[in-house]
Amino acid sequence: MVVADYRKAEVFRKFGIDYCCGGKKPLADVCRQKQLDLQTVQQALDAIDKQPAAPHQNFTDLPLDMLVDHIVTRHHQYVEASLPVLDELTAKVARVHGERHPELMDIARQYLAVAQELRMHMHKEERVLFPYIRQMEQSRRTNSPRPVPVFGSVANPIHMMEAEHESAGEAMEAIRKLSNQYTPPQDACTSYRVLFAKLQEFEQDLHQHVHLENNILFPKAKSLEMN
Repeated sequence: MVVADYRKAEVFRKFGIDYCCGGKKPLADVCRQKQLDLQTVQQALDAIDKQPAAPHQNFTDLPLDMLVDHIVTRHHQYVEASLPVLDELTAKVARVHGERHPELMDIARQYLAVAQELRMHMHKEERVLFPYIRQMEQSRRTNSPRPVPVFGSVANPIHMMEAEHESAGEAMEAIRKLSNQYTPPQDACTSYRVLFAKLQEFEQDLHQHVHLENNILFPKAKSLEMN
């Protein structure tokens, strides 16, 4: 659904449904697992279909090299800019408020795991996987032979990237639960509130980022390699 119309991602976010890593599960199964009313969720999704779509929201028709460029400039650069800010905020808030709110220590640990994994993950994508996808697209466009990848098939690094997406998504879901859906307590200071707002923004960007890769870029890259 989100592949065809990304506006539906907001509906899934509203109901706490993972549309990136869990995007292949039937909606009825997800609603049953999360104890959601299927009809209510479906009505919200149907309402999106009745709204005119803004331009440039559908990435399915982008050439793969352009989609890679979008992911790097929009999402990788966002992560690179956000991590130093979140590094400082998570450490500061956990240090100052951790005794009164011990869940902050768990949030900090989960965040550190996500940050470390994403730094290595993006490095591997930008140095290994994405250059080969660009080369495949260029070869298709010019009808020239494709270079032979060192990793055998593009499915091999993709499998690794998808596993890392799953791990990062699970850690961010844990943070969301530990933070009571990013709701700061009444005694939260400004830094505390900024941290939760920034973490929520970070998770939303990660969902879109992973969706573009798992549900559009990776399947199209595997299909292109086979043809």
